[in-house]
Amino acid sequence: MTALLKLSRAIDAMNVRIGKTAAWAIVLAILISSINAIIRRIFGVSSNAWLEAQWYLFGAVFMLCAPWTLKANEHIRIDIISNILSKRGRDRIDLFGLIFFLFPFVAVMTYLSIPYFARSFTSGEVSSNAGGLPIWPAKGLILLGFILLFIQWLSELIKRIAIMTGKLQDEHDAGNSPEAEAERLLTTLADPVNPTGGEPPGDGIR
Repeated sequence: MTALLKLSRAIDAMNVRIGKTAAWAIVLAILISSINAIIRRIFGVSSNAWLEAQWYLFGAVFMLCAPWTLKANEHIRIDIISNILSKRGRDRIDLFGLIFFLFPFVAVMTYLSIPYFARSFTSGEVSSNAGGLPIWPAKGLILLGFILLFIQWLSELIKRIAIMTGKLQDEHDAGNSPEAEAERLLTTLADPVNPTGGEPPGDGIR
């Protein structure tokens, strides 16, 4: 189990680093959108490439930050049910969800994404819009995102089993309780520069 936990920590570190880097694509997308709007307003011209670049960047954030979100336990869950369960009960639900829901989904999507990307790459697929961008890099991001999510799934499975067997402390224990949310709010107010302590950029849904 020690070796597996080392592997889990390495996976976590990798996906956090990738997620933090990918999050900057939001800033780049905003800059492109602003510049495009200014040029269109002043000169009356625009380009499909600028528009497509924006959704490429937002897609990169969505796909490459998903493993980071899973690692930080910021994915959507039904708190009204989770909060009334014991710690053991929550662990069992998490383990069940990892094995019977997340694993089949990620495995199928990874399997389907391989030929989806391969066909686009080998054909040099380009957008059908005039002046559009190549399509295969965007499809490559889909495949990469699911591969990283699959790797993070393995890390979460290792950690959940270690937690249930008493070999690892759950860093997210009681993280969904009202008391924990109140504590998180107080932390945010006390440190507005870094309110999440390294958690991924989110949309506020839990």
